[in-house]
Amino acid sequence: MKVMVLGGGAQGSAAAFDLVGRDAVDEVVIADVNVDAVPAFLEPHVGGKLRLERVDATDEDAVRAAMVGMDAVVCALPYYFNLSMTRLAIEAGAHYCDLGGNTEIVEQQKQLDAQARERGVSVIPDCGLAPGMVNILAQAGIDAMDRTESVKIWVGGLPQHPKPPLNYQIVYSMHGVLDYYTTRALILENGEPREVEALDGMESVEFPEPVGELEAFYTAGGISSMPYRYRGKIPTMWYKTLRYPGHAHIMRAIRELGLIDQDPIEVGGCEVSPREFFIETVSPRLRNPDGDDLVALRVEVKGTRPGGPHTVRYDLVDFYDAEHGITAMMRTTGYSLAITGVMQVDGRVAGPGVHTPDEAVPAGPYLEELARHGIDVKRSEG
Repeated sequence: MKVMVLGGGAQGSAAAFDLVGRDAVDEVVIADVNVDAVPAFLEPHVGGKLRLERVDATDEDAVRAAMVGMDAVVCALPYYFNLSMTRLAIEAGAHYCDLGGNTEIVEQQKQLDAQARERGVSVIPDCGLAPGMVNILAQAGIDAMDRTESVKIWVGGLPQHPKPPLNYQIVYSMHGVLDYYTTRALILENGEPREVEALDGMESVEFPEPVGELEAFYTAGGISSMPYRYRGKIPTMWYKTLRYPGHAHIMRAIRELGLIDQDPIEVGGCEVSPREFFIETVSPRLRNPDGDDLVALRVEVKGTRPGGPHTVRYDLVDFYDAEHGITAMMRTTGYSLAITGVMQVDGRVAGPGVHTPDEAVPAGPYLEELARHGIDVKRSEG
């Protein structure tokens, strides 16, 4: 099996680490515009099973040529590349999955379904943590019901040792984090899709120690297009982000003051984007070189089965891998991407065409793959 990883950042590097450790994988190619260095955990594999190839994602001819001969392409590039990378992978005849996160682009990818089927290619967008893992777990809960009443999802990437005032550290793009606080979220309410304001829907959620009490609020993109898929079929469905208590209050004030607006303003005769200024100012204060983060996840599906009401719940708390220097966010997101790509090649997912993870990826084998890395998703029901 030959697999290309598009993008050599945090998530792409984690995906490559999963892939080079598999006997079924003969070659892993990290394709990126910058391949001058890789994380320490990948260095022993360079020149062996791992190959680095300098490719500019904006050069479509070069990307397509690099994809030819690959069994799968797993894309960890920024979301705005996903549509073009999907099209190129189909043309090259390679299975394709990506981290997704933008529902509008996923709908455009679905329009390539006929081309993917014709080429015998599986395309699965939204294959990270959220969207991705949570969609697969939610679908497993739905499948366990005769009738589903509600699907509720909570996910957060958090520091193990929070520091005020935000009690947060950067575990991926700060641009993406700020989108969470400004983009309206899609939910199902009374069976109908509707948009709600980011940071609304505040509630407290309790996790086992050492995590403890967290706050949760609506954010966009976490379950992608599932509310559209289950319109009129499930009354309630939503996704909320988890943070330590007090975080949302501060971020709401920052947002309302215009400090993360994107439209430029004039300052001293220069045009300045408040968001770009905020990112440049705040990011150094939110970075943790020790990387000791955690990921907390809960997916709760309620409905009915013969005998009455029934609940299926999935819980996960995953921690930074200090031995390899791999964050919990990389483990839960990058590994999920790699696992999906492998399952596409070996036929454990739905056949050719464009499918979301909840439509294509069976929970049983997927969870077994996560367990190989010690990512232990606990299922309870009653």
